[in-house]
Amino acid sequence: MKAAVLWERHSRLKVEEIDLADLESGEARVRVLASGVCHSDLHHINRETAFQPPMVLGHEGAGIVDAVAPEVTSVKPGDRVVIMFGSKCGTCHYCHAGEDYLCTAVLPDHPRFTQNSQRLTQLLGVGSFAEYVNVNASNLVPVPDEMPVESAALLACGVTTGLGAVTKTAGVQPGSNVAVIGVGGVGMNVVQGAALSGASRVIAIDLVERKLEMAQQFGATHMINAADTDPVQAIRDLTHGRGADYVFEVIGRPETIKQAYDAARRGGTAVVVGLGAANEEVSFPLDELMRSGKAIKGCFYGAVQPHRDVPRYIDMYLTGRLKIDQLISRRFRLDQVNDAFDAMVAGQVARGVIMFE
Repeated sequence: MKAAVLWERHSRLKVEEIDLADLESGEARVRVLASGVCHSDLHHINRETAFQPPMVLGHEGAGIVDAVAPEVTSVKPGDRVVIMFGSKCGTCHYCHAGEDYLCTAVLPDHPRFTQNSQRLTQLLGVGSFAEYVNVNASNLVPVPDEMPVESAALLACGVTTGLGAVTKTAGVQPGSNVAVIGVGGVGMNVVQGAALSGASRVIAIDLVERKLEMAQQFGATHMINAADTDPVQAIRDLTHGRGADYVFEVIGRPETIKQAYDAARRGGTAVVVGLGAANEEVSFPLDELMRSGKAIKGCFYGAVQPHRDVPRYIDMYLTGRLKIDQLISRRFRLDQVNDAFDAMVAGQVARGVIMFE
């Protein structure tokens, strides 16, 4: 089968033939039909992360179940599914506490992808830039036939992370002032989540004018181009000099995390959604941390409980309340995967999607 392989950091992906292992206990094989191209995938190309090349990227996938291990009963061949990433063991402290996204189980150590006996890392236990994947069956959420598969794929990360950051991690209240630093695929869904939560002001901040214009479609009330405006001062100017109640950082850089903290009002909350590099740090004056009463919260995967939250998001989509189709700017073939990353870096897309059919 074909897959897009990252052989070393800071390099282009190569679409090559690779081998897929036999199913292990608890696994299902999924024929991938669509995979979103997320900024997190780009981070694994350009930054040092825990996942090491050679590696099959992609973690925002959906498709059709092709086969299951004998004991698997939660899905069956022919089911349309979205593939959630990470571990969901169901038995650790965090899974029992309803915090599945913090599951402490280690991803399977057996190689699912190989090429000429060389092991290839399967990003986040998914690796959806491949025609087929073996994944834990517990990570699969059924999708109704009336939902397009490319829209379903975005539920695996971008939509779920953005909405969850607002509604679950931060708990944004109606009438709040919300600012979002970085309105790419995930940030656009933070904007959408804030609007759905009844925020009075939803302030979108980015360097790309096209993204800011698009953010209006998803509920942004004010747009700030940080290329020519100090975003912290602009946010304060829009909020009677106080700062926003909630500021979401959806980039993952020290300077923008600090901006999010500075732009939050006294007693407000800065939420870090962006994936940062393991070797970078951000610092704050100690007296400010104590005296301001501000909170800094990390948001991992939108605090998602897949089998509870994703069906809700699907219902919101089917009833017209949740915009997903509008996020998809361009569709690419697998052999155009590098073009998809180029379009992302150039700010030409909210979300590009690799289509396998």
